[in-house]
Amino acid sequence: MKKTSMILMAFALAMMMSQCKKNEVQPTSNDEVVTITLDVSKNNGSKVVVNPSTGTVDFESGDKIYVGSGGKYVGFLTHNGTNFTGIITNPTEGQSLQFYFLGNITPVETLSVGTTESCSVIISDQAEHLPVISCAPSNEVYTSNNTSYTAELQNKCALVKFNVTTPLTSNICITGMKNKVTVDFTQNAVTSSQDGEGVIMLPAGAGENVEKWAILLPQEELEEGEEGTIYINNGSFVGIRPAIPAIIENGYVAEGIEVVLLIDYVDLGLPSGTLWAVCNVGANSPEDYGDYFAWGETEPKEYYNWSNYKYCNGDWNILTKYCSNSDYGYNGFTDNLTTLMPEDDAATINWGEDWRIPTIAEWEELYQFTDHVWTTQNGVNGRLFSVSNGNSLFLPAAGNRFENGCYNSGTHGRYLSNSFLIMCPPRLNEYRFVSDEYGWGDPDRALGLSVRPVRTTSKK
Repeated sequence: MKKTSMILMAFALAMMMSQCKKNEVQPTSNDEVVTITLDVSKNNGSKVVVNPSTGTVDFESGDKIYVGSGGKYVGFLTHNGTNFTGIITNPTEGQSLQFYFLGNITPVETLSVGTTESCSVIISDQAEHLPVISCAPSNEVYTSNNTSYTAELQNKCALVKFNVTTPLTSNICITGMKNKVTVDFTQNAVTSSQDGEGVIMLPAGAGENVEKWAILLPQEELEEGEEGTIYINNGSFVGIRPAIPAIIENGYVAEGIEVVLLIDYVDLGLPSGTLWAVCNVGANSPEDYGDYFAWGETEPKEYYNWSNYKYCNGDWNILTKYCSNSDYGYNGFTDNLTTLMPEDDAATINWGEDWRIPTIAEWEELYQFTDHVWTTQNGVNGRLFSVSNGNSLFLPAAGNRFENGCYNSGTHGRYLSNSFLIMCPPRLNEYRFVSDEYGWGDPDRALGLSVRPVRTTSKK
């Protein structure tokens, strides 16, 4: 909906009053200043405040219409709950007045009565309301003895539904769209164009096929975009803009355009440039535990011990790539491979490209250069790492899996490192945390732990 609360309406009204003072020039004694009323109650279904279920609309108190006459901006009208009323200055006798509703967005330019010949608005931010664009001439020509006018505003945009699939509750940004509206008072015309990357920001909401409505300006059909043409503001999720059909004035696309955002990274601005994945391997959201992996295993199993740990071939007396001959890998370590190879890294195999399990140094950097607290997020316990730019990373306390059971879930976070602790003999390393403690552990290599991927290159 265009406005969702009385608070928003009050705020918009306050902004309009402020804008009025900033934009208006004081009339002189020679100016013709007249208060007029505009009735749009018989508006033949033009779209103003949008009801997505039907595509119909209505005006609300505080809505603002700009008025043009004689090729110049002459003032604005405000809706009082019944109709529009306001002051215009020096309108042209014998010509229709021109009315422009610009979605209650303040124009980029400062408006000056009697001087301004054009103005523009950017409709990128649609997180809280749908900025409908409409305009029309008055049904009556202006005369000094007439203060009441009517008009049938014609919608210059389209109402479009997107079916968005994303595990993160955040605003969605779609690029490559026309998002700028320009009013030419001299020609009584409204045109649309692209500002910057052409961003349209949709409301927040996580889940599968979540309905998100948007106002789109007329444009030709767009082909599918490249990776990153849809994203979330903090950069944690990216996607590919789907093909967009041709958008026409007064359009209503209700079948829904499918949008999918992929699990990706959070940039915490760490000195190393390391980018941390938002989710664990196997997870569908930041709060999902995901899968559990033994060290060197690339596929999760129902249980973890040496009998199904592939690098020991079911026998801990057989020395293989990442295995020792006794005590689940603690003693008798004889090979030199103390860091996982890419083909044995659960993050690389499951996510591809240059995703991998973090090193010991990267775990230490995460803890050193962020603020971190034990917290609950969407009902799940874990540790939240955050930085001053507002970006944050949540690690759920998924515990561990061993012998066909899951242990310590909700109380302990246990995450693999891709390398061993520097000990003699070398021992497996894990990053471990509970509500008030953190540190390093040396668990069995056959123990199933969480995997949080990292990468050092951005997709965007």
